[in-house]
Amino acid sequence: MTGKLYVISGPSGVGKGTVVSKIMKNNNLFLSVSATTRSKREGEVEGINYYFKTHNEFEDMIKNNEFLEWARFCENSYGTPVKPVKDKLNDGIDVILEIEIQGAMQVKKNMPECVMIFIAPPSFDELEKRLKGRGTETKEVIDLRIATAKEEVKVAKNYDYIVVNDNIEEAVSDVLSIIKAEKCKKERVIEQMEVLR
Repeated sequence: MTGKLYVISGPSGVGKGTVVSKIMKNNNLFLSVSATTRSKREGEVEGINYYFKTHNEFEDMIKNNEFLEWARFCENSYGTPVKPVKDKLNDGIDVILEIEIQGAMQVKKNMPECVMIFIAPPSFDELEKRLKGRGTETKEVIDLRIATAKEEVKVAKNYDYIVVNDNIEEAVSDVLSIIKAEKCKKERVIEQMEVLR
C-alpha cells in the first residue's frame, strides 16, 4: 500500500510549524523538508528545518525539474524536492508537507490524491499578535504578511479540511483525527485487506 501525502498550509504565523512538530511525535510519518532561499533563523538546522539554497542554486533545481512544487513569497523562494516525497510514498509511508499556499495549489494540481489541510487563525488580530511575538520581522514585513493572509484565507475553500488554530492542542488533535479518518477510507482499507476485495 502506498503512503498518503498530507499538505498542511495556511497564512504565515498561524502556527503551522508548531502543529506539524507536535503531530510528528510518536507517529510513523515522514516530514518533507523544503528548500528555501531565505536566511537561516536562529536555531534552524540545515536538512532538518530547510535545505538553505542560494538564489542561483534554487534556479538550477527549477531548471532540472527537481521540485514537486515551488513558489516565491516575500522576495524568497521555497520548493519541495520531489524525490524524497515519492520515495517515502512508494515505501508505504505517509508524508507531511508543510508549505505556503501557492505551493499547495501546485501540489493539488500535480498530485490530486493528496489530502489538503488548511490551518486558519481565529482572527487577523490574533495572527498579527503572533507575528509580532516572533520578533524576527519588521513592521513592514508583518503588514505585508497580514495583507497576504487576508487573501490566502479566501483559498481555504479549495482544501479538504480546515482546522482553526485557536488552541494548539485542539488543532493538533484535529489534524491527527483527519489522518486517522483517512486511513479508514474504504479505498485504502480495501486495497490492503484481501477479504474485502
